Amino acid sequence: MEIKKICVVGGGLMGRQIALCASIHGYDATVYDLKPEVLDAVKVWEEDYLAGRIAKGRMTEEQVAATKAKFHLEASLEKAVEGVDCVIECIVEIQDVKANFFRQLDQIIGEDVIVCTNSSFMVSSLFADCLRNPSRLCNMHYYNPALVMKFVEVVQGPHTSTETAEAAYNFCKNIGKMPIWQKKEIPGFAGNYLLGGLTERARHLVQEGYCTPQEVDIALEYGFNHKMGVFRMTDLTGIDLSFTMMQEKYKKTGVKPDMYDHFKELYDKGYYGRKTGHGFYDYE
Repeated sequence: MEIKKICVVGGGLMGRQIALCASIHGYDATVYDLKPEVLDAVKVWEEDYLAGRIAKGRMTEEQVAATKAKFHLEASLEKAVEGVDCVIECIVEIQDVKANFFRQLDQIIGEDVIVCTNSSFMVSSLFADCLRNPSRLCNMHYYNPALVMKFVEVVQGPHTSTETAEAAYNFCKNIGKMPIWQKKEIPGFAGNYLLGGLTERARHLVQEGYCTPQEVDIALEYGFNHKMGVFRMTDLTGIDLSFTMMQEKYKKTGVKPDMYDHFKELYDKGYYGRKTGHGFYDYE
């Protein structure tokens, strides 16, 4: 089993980067999104990014031309998945929304197509009953920014065949990543399971008034040589994403997570972090 052609569902910051990374490494990749304005934004971003690669001497004009020939945008899901070996889902982190999408997808792809979810914390077994052939379903979790970060988690659930996990793992290696093949599921997977403990304590320090988000980051960055503290990293990955995940947790447990109100205030203001210019830090 080998992945040769992919469709990435969702043209947000993660989806577009995963697809372009694949195209740079010689794979045909199509970005599907329902919203024409998102696809327009992806096109502008692609042109700017690749022009920057040439200007910095990172890619030649010939390499950029070859990449563009393999990078496609599509507003029809049926057309986007034609002839693909793998579909990578990168939509909103809401379980019901993902489940409904997988049910829709299952009606239009063959049973041998690999289906991966890029969810940050939801294991693929949550969606096993959405597909006729769940042995082709696994997690393939990239870290932001996906064009730069080499770490990817391929998670093999109890329903996932070894062939599926191996194909996903090899695909990640072929596009220049340093993946791990996690043989058992755990919410948040290896990376976010480790980071989650640190994040919970960081938010608790702020919630209880011990220090500010910026002071927590100073402790991590200057005390432990982390590249980014918890809150600077949250600005990078998106406060909107973090708040959506907090909402889901709140709904399931009935317990308000630490800093929930703080995140909600930023979310309601449209302060999502770097992509909006404001978050825990200002970027303008």
